[in-house]
Amino acid sequence: MNKVQPDKVATINEVKTRVETTTTAVVTEYRGLTVAQISTLRRQLRTLGADYKVFKNTLVRRAIAGTDVESLSEFLVGPTAIAFIDGDVSAVAKALRDFARETPKLIVKGGVVDGKPLTKNDLNALADLPSRDVMLAQLAGLLASPLRTMAALLKAVPQNFAYGLSALLDSKGGSVASAAESVDEAAETPAGVEEAAPAASDDAAAPVAEVAAEEAAPVADEAAETTEAPVEDAASEPAE
Repeated sequence: MNKVQPDKVATINEVKTRVETTTTAVVTEYRGLTVAQISTLRRQLRTLGADYKVFKNTLVRRAIAGTDVESLSEFLVGPTAIAFIDGDVSAVAKALRDFARETPKLIVKGGVVDGKPLTKNDLNALADLPSRDVMLAQLAGLLASPLRTMAALLKAVPQNFAYGLSALLDSKGGSVASAAESVDEAAETPAGVEEAAPAASDDAAAPVAEVAAEEAAPVADEAAETTEAPVEDAASEPAE
C-alpha cells in the first residue's frame, strides 16, 4: 500500500486550512510565466489581502472535496495557481485582469465567492466595480449630503426671519436697534415682576405708617397738656 508523501500531506493540510479561513478564491493558469512574473503578481495580490500560490491539481482536489469551495475542481486543469482572498474580491479581480492584459500568458479561469461559483465573466464584472474603499467613500458622501442640506436650512431660517423683521420695521419707520432694545428690556424684567412690585410696596408701607403714628402720638399729647395748663391758670386768677 502506497503512503502519501509527507510534503503532499503538508500541501493538502495547507489548502484545507486556507479553505477553513476563507471561502473566496480565484483559480488561474500560469503556463509560460517566469518565476519573476509570478513573484511580482504574488506581491501585488498580497497588498490586497490575497495569498497567491502554485498548487498541484490532484492535491487541491483532495483538500477541497466536500467543502464549500469544491466547485473549484472544474478549473483545476493545467498549471494552476490559486489566490485565496481575505480582502476585497473586486480589487483582486481587477489586479488579476490588469496583469493578464499586460501578460497574456496568465489566464484567469474562475473562482468562488463565499462558496458560490464564479465564471471568468463574473470575475470581469467584479473587476469593473469600484473598490471597497471607493464605495464606502461614495456611501459616506450620499449620507452626508442630506445632513449638509438640513444644516443649511436650519441656518437659513433665523437669517430669513431677521431679514423679514428688519424689512417690517423699516416699512413702519422703526429700526432693528429699537426692536432689539425692547427685546432686551423684556428679557431683563421677567413677566409678573412689575405687577408684584406695587403690591409689595403697599404692604411694606402699612407697618411704616403705623410706627410713625405711634411715635407721633406722645408728642401730640404733650403739646395738648402744655396748651391746657396756661388756660387753667388764667381761669383761676382773680380778675382786676
